[in-house]
Parts: sequence; structure tokens; C-alpha cells
Amino acid sequence: MNDIIKNIEAAQLKAEVPVFHVGDTVRVSAKVKEGNRERIQVFEGTVIKRQNGSSRETFTVRKSSNGIGVEKTWPLHSPIVEKIEVVRKGKVRRAKLFYLRDRVGKKAKVKELVK
Repeated sequence: MNDIIKNIEAAQLKAEVPVFHVGDTVRVSAKVKEGNRERIQVFEGTVIKRQNGSSRETFTVRKSSNGIGVEKTWPLHSPIVEKIEVVRKGKVRRAKLFYLRDRVGKKAKVKELVK
């Protein structure tokens, strides 16, 4: 039974997933269905967490829109997520950036990783 579930989940995985980490600023292009039409909506913000693994992996992106913090969580291997572009790399020292929820303005920024 367990092997059957693993085979089904392996078939659900996307072939190419971009490499991004917590703290990176990403641009997520997601399909939005409105009535009988479908369009692509872009959501750009900072990745504050990634959790789980394999086909159930999710990531949460946070942005500030008109002074209000907005967070969205997507399954990484979902067909709704069209593509993920890394805009800039962030320099962070922890796996979950929930402390950004309490910060406003320039304090809510993550330093850029320069190599």
C-alpha cells in the first residue's frame, strides 16, 4: 500500500523546480480561474517558510500591499503554479522568518546575499 502511494506521488512531481531558499525574493506566476477564463497573476514577495518535502512541499511568500501584509501559501508541485523566478537572494540565518510579520517599512527587509 505504501509503495502505491509513493508511486502516485512521484508521478505528481514537476520535472524542473527552481532553486530558492527562505529569505529570497521570488516572483510566483499562478493561474487564476475567473468564470470560464483563465489568466496568470504574478505575486512577488519574500519567502518566509518552506515546509515538508516531496510532492507535499509548500512555500509561503509575504509581501506588503498598500501597507498591509499579505501572505500566500502554494504547493510547490501544483499545476496552478506556472513558474517561480528568483528576483534576488536573501541573507538569513534561520529557516522560518515569522519575525517579519511584526516589522513594518525598512525593518521588514531582508539583506541581499552578495557573492
